[in-house]
Amino acid sequence: MTKDISTAEPSTEGGLKRAIGTPLLYAFIVGDTLGAGIYTLVGTMSADVGGVIWLPLLIALVVALLTAGTYAELITKYPHAGGAARYADRAFGIPYVSFLVGFLMMASGITTAAALANAFAGDYLAALIDVPSGPAAVVFIVLLTLINLRGVRESLTANLVASVIEVSGLVLVIVLAAVVLGSGNGQPARLLEFAPDVPPLQGAFAASVIAFFSFLGFESAANMAEEVRNPSRAYPRALFGAIGTAAVVYLLIALGAVIVLAPSELAVSTGPLLDVVKASGIAVPTWLFGLIALVAIANGALLFMVMASRVGYGLAEADLLPRAFARVLPNRRTPFVSILVVAALTIVLTLTGELATLAETTVLLLLLVFLSANVSLLVLKKDKVEHAHFSVPRIVPILAIIASIALLTQQTGVVWLGALAYVAVGSLLFLAARAGRKREARATR
Repeated sequence: MTKDISTAEPSTEGGLKRAIGTPLLYAFIVGDTLGAGIYTLVGTMSADVGGVIWLPLLIALVVALLTAGTYAELITKYPHAGGAARYADRAFGIPYVSFLVGFLMMASGITTAAALANAFAGDYLAALIDVPSGPAAVVFIVLLTLINLRGVRESLTANLVASVIEVSGLVLVIVLAAVVLGSGNGQPARLLEFAPDVPPLQGAFAASVIAFFSFLGFESAANMAEEVRNPSRAYPRALFGAIGTAAVVYLLIALGAVIVLAPSELAVSTGPLLDVVKASGIAVPTWLFGLIALVAIANGALLFMVMASRVGYGLAEADLLPRAFARVLPNRRTPFVSILVVAALTIVLTLTGELATLAETTVLLLLLVFLSANVSLLVLKKDKVEHAHFSVPRIVPILAIIASIALLTQQTGVVWLGALAYVAVGSLLFLAARAGRKREARATR
């Protein structure tokens, strides 16, 4: 028989350490949101909407805030590790549904980390040093795993340093664009020019899907709830503050990029921000952006591996994964078995998967998790808890459900097949875990 993962409290001896305050949590979410995607995002959106990149970003921001509102209420109402899986269990009380939601969240973290490991070992690293990509990716994952094992505070402190570096690079682009505009060499009229061969509404919707991907990352913080001090106060401030920060940076980057470089050139570039730096005419070492991109990628991969390992811990605490996943190091208090399993699976996917397919699969997996979280909130609105928590109107999860379904319709058949494969593997693991629990129960009679 499985535990009620929506109400089960961490044990005083084996539970996770509450070591995260609002500043570190804010840095975690900012670092998870302002990831490697922004370095290619501008060019991809420009192909759909020309110079009007700010429009899909605003649309994506609204969609992100809707789902973030749902998460803010659920996290502060039920501040436990496990995230969306706990909310589904509280709402529906069906162990398989709870497990599947948690497993999809865990899978999204592993898949994203694998995609970022591939990106790390690709062209950016090759610009600095010539090494085989496969071994480089494995070493990269091993180093991140050691940081994760060291402790959540150490992981998030590394995140804080990396976030400062990657945001500094983005600020540099914004400053260079402002200098170009101030000198009279910029072209602000481009900001109202749509792509000539794409209908404006069609282009804006397609680009909004891409832009929404750039805001992903805030959901990972739900799985850190058991390690946050005073979550009812810390989460809303950190969550909305981080999304607001990301929105401001993205909009300024989009405006600056279009002012400096023609949308047609952005659309065909694989390194649009580097091209913006070059087009500014201001002497900035080109290797600098390669290094900053590597830091951004490493930062994102670390945060998603931290998230995935905490989901595994939460599912094990609920008896939905083998108990070994809930084991923590005596002194560091980190879930070392879950961390090592996440690392091993990440290495396998890194060596066997393609970057584009892994990234698209992540989007689909997270949309399914978002759909579950929003439906859960509608069911749990009537549920009362004794502590104060954040709350949103019922219309917020309803609108978020509609938005999630709209984005799901844009996914390709190949990506859907990948998601179904995850469901099949997860189902087998769930059945194996239940069989193990039954054997343990019979042995104790």
